[in-house]
Amino acid sequence: MDDGRVLIVGASHASAQLCASLRQEGWSGEILLVGDEPSLPYQRPPLSKTFLAGTSTLDELLIRKPEFYGKQEVTFRQARVTAITRSARTVELADGGALTYDHLVLCLGARPRRLSLPGSDLAGVHYLRDAADIGGIRDGLTPSSHVVIIGAGYIGLETAACLRDLGATVSVLEAADRVLQRVTAPEVSAFYDRVHREAGVDLRLGVGVAAIEGDDHVEGVRLADGDLIAADMVIVGIGVVPNVELADEAGVAVDDGIVIDGHGRTNDPHIFAAGDCATFLDRRYGRQIRLESVPNAVEHAKTVAATICGKDKEIAALPWFWSDQFDLKLQIAGLNTGFDEIVLRGDPAAGRGFACFYFNGGQLIAADCVNRPQEFAFAKRALTQGLSPNRDLLADPDTVLLSLLTAAPVTAG
Repeated sequence: MDDGRVLIVGASHASAQLCASLRQEGWSGEILLVGDEPSLPYQRPPLSKTFLAGTSTLDELLIRKPEFYGKQEVTFRQARVTAITRSARTVELADGGALTYDHLVLCLGARPRRLSLPGSDLAGVHYLRDAADIGGIRDGLTPSSHVVIIGAGYIGLETAACLRDLGATVSVLEAADRVLQRVTAPEVSAFYDRVHREAGVDLRLGVGVAAIEGDDHVEGVRLADGDLIAADMVIVGIGVVPNVELADEAGVAVDDGIVIDGHGRTNDPHIFAAGDCATFLDRRYGRQIRLESVPNAVEHAKTVAATICGKDKEIAALPWFWSDQFDLKLQIAGLNTGFDEIVLRGDPAAGRGFACFYFNGGQLIAADCVNRPQEFAFAKRALTQGLSPNRDLLADPDTVLLSLLTAAPVTAG
């Protein structure tokens, strides 16, 4: 199929997959990939782990090697897109140039939410989103560094774990009463609280930050109660904001993300969106969602490629995620929003592995699995099939999980 040019804006996981999927679906026209970083698309989850630790290079994190783009006749151009003119099907570039498109795909991702506190612009204050951010952190890091991390979500805790492994002194500040409060059950939060404290992380929960102090460089963080925590580096991990401004200014519908339908289309038939910047109505959960995950970006890209090539494919894959901290791999299947009951398989208060299954109205909706790959694989299959296994059997470590997949669904314990 050759119908002109597909212009992809944003060098991300979604865009790398889109380049591959377009060719797989039969697109023979031009593919032009525009990104504002000098690098081809690379994996971002390892940035707060192996890349920060120095055990992987940016070349090793490339999602696809340069030869792939050459073989697939994908042109990469480093540039920043500043505006979309929908009537002319063109985009304007920061250098004054312009590019035309027949199909425009916005893979714009998200950016770190910024602090608006006194001292937040001091040298030594870092955010974590791209390779340049990590380079700045590594350049300022020494074995004697005292790093204060603001935010105890996944990014904050992953970074804390990596920095502790590197020997840094680490304090984590969190306004909520527990770590990972927005995304996990209290039992899972308590597990990660214990693990980090055992590793020497100074966790401070339920605290507010009043200011970052220092003359030209960070020297400490002042808490709302007046306490001062000495620091020579601050890393902010308080969430992200989807990059929707380009779409919004062009009149493309946005609502905590660029709004797409189940086929990846926006309200403009020539414009699509994929990945962290896109929001869609998820049929499984019956609500509009925007997901920040690699699997979601890949699913979006495959769907958009099929749609551009005139095929009927909908976004349907089960959401799943992961987080690596110390020697722990957390694998998450589904979305636990609205859970009213949990079932634990294993003891999060002791040891280094367990699974937490989330239910709503007797229906299995999600699972957090720490060092439990079998439970994770089971949860993905059960959720995909719409099963809600007997909760007493699920909690029993002697129950063979496969038997719960083949038995008739029973929701009551």
